Order: sequence, then structure tokens, then C-alpha cells
Amino acid sequence: MRLIKDIATLEALYGTPGAPSLRKVSNRLTPLYRKWIMASKLCMVSTAGVDGTDGSPRGDDGPVVLELDEKTLAMPDWRGNHRLDTLRNIVEDGRLSLMFLVAGSNNVVRVNGRGFVTDDAQLRARFEKHARQPATVIVINIAEVYSQCARALMRAGVWEGIDDSGDLPTMGDMLAEMTSGDEGGEPYDATWGARASKTMW
Repeated sequence: MRLIKDIATLEALYGTPGAPSLRKVSNRLTPLYRKWIMASKLCMVSTAGVDGTDGSPRGDDGPVVLELDEKTLAMPDWRGNHRLDTLRNIVEDGRLSLMFLVAGSNNVVRVNGRGFVTDDAQLRARFEKHARQPATVIVINIAEVYSQCARALMRAGVWEGIDDSGDLPTMGDMLAEMTSGDEGGEPYDATWGARASKTMW
């Protein structure tokens, strides 16, 4: 079995990324990325620390994060199993990635950045529910935000029969926003299904 040990060999197997996959990246929340993230009740959080990596689902009965400003999000740490794997990694390293999902949509919005953990009383109070507050809050400083390819969820049929996506922006909408209308929009969305079907597997 051949092991791929250098980036040049890896890139030769895949070719260059398409322009939309690069142009869709923002370093802050845009109006449409904000709308998407605020509609998300489920987020997958990935972190890295001295003892390894961690992936953790985070869910809420409303938005899973709070926007502090266009470069900063806050996520409450509600009661879990107290292993603290995610929090330990953030305290030790800080690098994290978040993948925001909305039921019914195969699109995913990703945020990459750095985080820290705080027990700030005022911030914790902003998340109070049923007379309870989270023990801590994860504050995320955004480095990148962009929409993720939909093929994985399409292949898996994750949301069959479920749709909470309503009037959320499409992938074409978000790409048009990021490229000032040069790419994306209705033509992108109208042809997406056919394009994806040819490169699904």
C-alpha cells in the first residue's frame, strides 16, 4: 500500500480547486453566512490538543451560537458527560473548526478559527434558560467562514423527509454574495443537481 507523504503527490491526484471553492471564503460574517449560522441548531466542533483531536456535536433548541460581532461567536457549554475533551483542547491549543447544519438542507457552513473558554458571568447570563446557565462559554474568533460542498449529505440522504431550511440562502446565493455577483446565483443553483450527479462518487 502506497502512503502519500507529500502535498505535491496529493494535489496531483485531485487537480486544482475550482474558483468558487476559493472565492466563497470570508474572514467575517457576511449577511447570508450570518443568516445561515443563526438558523443552525446543530454544530459539529473539531479541536486539537496535546492528547489528540476531538469531534463533538453541539445542539440547542434555538441558535447554537450567539454573534458577539462580525468576527466573533459565542457557544454555551451545556451539560454533557463532563469528559471536557473539547474544552481541554481549546484551553491547550485554541484551534477549532465548526460545521453548522440546518435540517433539510444538504449545505453546511464551516467556520475555522481560534477559541477560548470563559466563565464570564455576564456572558453566561446571556444564555440563561429555565433558570440555568452554562458553566462556561466558548468564544470563537473567526478566521474563515465558507459554505461546504453538499455531496456528503446528498450521498448519505441525511434529511430525507425532514426540512427546516425554509427561506435560507442557497449555495448560489452565498457564492454570489462573496463574488459580488460574478459567480453563483440562480444559474449556479439551477444546474447544481446535474453537476453533482456526475461527480457524486
